[in-house]
Amino acid sequence: MLAPQGRTEHREPAITRQNVTHATPKPIDADEPWMRGLHADTGYLLYRLGLRSGQLFNACLQESGLRLRHYAVLRFLATSDGALQRELSARLGYDPSAIVGLVDDLEKQGLAERRPAPDDRRSRIVVLTGSGRDFLRDTDEAGQRVTNELLGPLDPAERETLHGLLLRMAKDRLN
Repeated sequence: MLAPQGRTEHREPAITRQNVTHATPKPIDADEPWMRGLHADTGYLLYRLGLRSGQLFNACLQESGLRLRHYAVLRFLATSDGALQRELSARLGYDPSAIVGLVDDLEKQGLAERRPAPDDRRSRIVVLTGSGRDFLRDTDEAGQRVTNELLGPLDPAERETLHGLLLRMAKDRLN
């Protein structure tokens, strides 16, 4: 920032080593708004629960050699007649280079395959195979177990309300 006479104004950082003394520090006031606990932060709770959900689901998928990201690709493909890799990237929010690796893994296991796009033979679409559909059917129960574990403290009406609220939040923010 320039001072009125063209000189640069120097600001001291909030914390400097030269200001450190060995006196007893002033106690932190727990009532300060910035001191609220992590569990008072809704965003942090959503983040932590999302991590936990992913950990639990990945543990269920571990035997198959797949992870939640693979499952998400398969689940998306189950709702379509196929998708370009760039569409998968955009819709799932994954980096395009990650999609290539995920689809490669799914092809190796016979769960998805790349085919020429019907409207442009130079493009390739990714489609779910019969084995991919079977895999999804088999993992539905595992997914339900994970959901039940996470939502265990909630009664059915609370679960429905939570789901509706999350859908409303996701509607414009995840597309």
